[in-house]
Amino acid sequence: MTQAQWKQFICRACGLIYDEQAGDPDSGIAPGTKFEDIPDDWVCPLCGVVKADFEPYDHAVPVTTVSSSSKAFARGLGAVIVGAGHAGWAVAEALRALAPTLPITIVTSCNGDRYLKPELSIAMSRGYTRETIVRESGRDSAERLSVRLLADTYVVGLTPSLHQLRTTRGTLRYTSLVLAMGAQPALLPVLPAQLCWRINELSAWSGLHQKLSTGPKRIVIVGAGMVGCELADDFARAGHRVVLLDLQPQPLAALMPVQASERLRAGLEHAGVSFVGAVQVASVTVAKDGSKLVTTQCGRAFEADEVVAATGLVTDARIPTGAGLAFERGIAVDSKTLQTSAPEVYALGDCVSIEGAPCRFIEPISKQANAIAHAILNIEYSGYAHTQPVIRLKTKSMPVVLHGLPVSGGIWETAEDTADLLRMQQSHLGQIQATLEVGKLAGRRRG
Repeated sequence: MTQAQWKQFICRACGLIYDEQAGDPDSGIAPGTKFEDIPDDWVCPLCGVVKADFEPYDHAVPVTTVSSSSKAFARGLGAVIVGAGHAGWAVAEALRALAPTLPITIVTSCNGDRYLKPELSIAMSRGYTRETIVRESGRDSAERLSVRLLADTYVVGLTPSLHQLRTTRGTLRYTSLVLAMGAQPALLPVLPAQLCWRINELSAWSGLHQKLSTGPKRIVIVGAGMVGCELADDFARAGHRVVLLDLQPQPLAALMPVQASERLRAGLEHAGVSFVGAVQVASVTVAKDGSKLVTTQCGRAFEADEVVAATGLVTDARIPTGAGLAFERGIAVDSKTLQTSAPEVYALGDCVSIEGAPCRFIEPISKQANAIAHAILNIEYSGYAHTQPVIRLKTKSMPVVLHGLPVSGGIWETAEDTADLLRMQQSHLGQIQATLEVGKLAGRRRG
């Protein structure tokens, strides 16, 4: 074969490139091994994800460059943002509002299209498509904000002392760096990546949407946290048969008292969701007819056309810890400036932790971005003030609104219990810690 005939595949998680000509001898894959011939249980030698997390690597992927000062970009001056999700674009918007001529570069492993991730868990029943979910293309945003967008580009290393970011498109120098890397689904070992969907970004949602577009399907969702409950409600309302599995006896049991969890369960079941609690998945396998079989440790089995893993999120520690950044369940940042432990390196959104607690909510992102923009530009500012965001469960069958953060040992009391609303509050040591509303009237103002 000639050099042009050999193909390359890139790891969507870390940017490692598998070259068919070179193979992966350290993992027992001989040079000249076609990607399709690699065993399905082969894993990325750098980050450990499976073969299903690789995609063809196209050297000719276009790069959008829009700048009022190309020389500044060439020198690598200005701000570099890693990630083109809601957090990354929010920083670009905040910086551009304060500094019209500041060179800004966004590095992203996707195409940079802008959308709101929370909409993915309500999109099926509303008949959304990828086109209706995307609010602005990455190219259009880059042009509007005069930002250089490096699409389909992966970060492979960071050296804060040299102000250098290494990517699959080369090394970038920066004056200030912002990490808006997001978080990744936490996939249990018993949930093979090639058999389980993880709906954490638009491309995955689009792939599942295509599978479900041909008619009603049997769907098993593993994990009855917020995302699992919302997806179950959404899929059921879209006409699919949904089974929702969880370790806990009730949905969202880690966040709510039993009385509230039972009401949520009743709402989901009324919408057509079959909830099965107090079970642990043992395996997911493929049957002869191509369907999936989900078995539990107690011996129960559930047939499915598609399996969705909704087992939480984790921050990929590889890049930040490799760069020596403090890491505690996320990239540790200053609670006011969002600066990491390295000078001129900031972080926000799903990838950060504040005082040891992850911050994976949409609501604070614009405030975090504004604080970072002021810090980068050395403009006097009061700083970011972190408060517990309001948690809203978007289950149409049984909405949930939670203010505050429940604590272990707190006492829940019922303030109102009607057919349309259950209102409770938790107190601890004489202080109200959280208020909870479950039902059709949840979150609505009352006189």
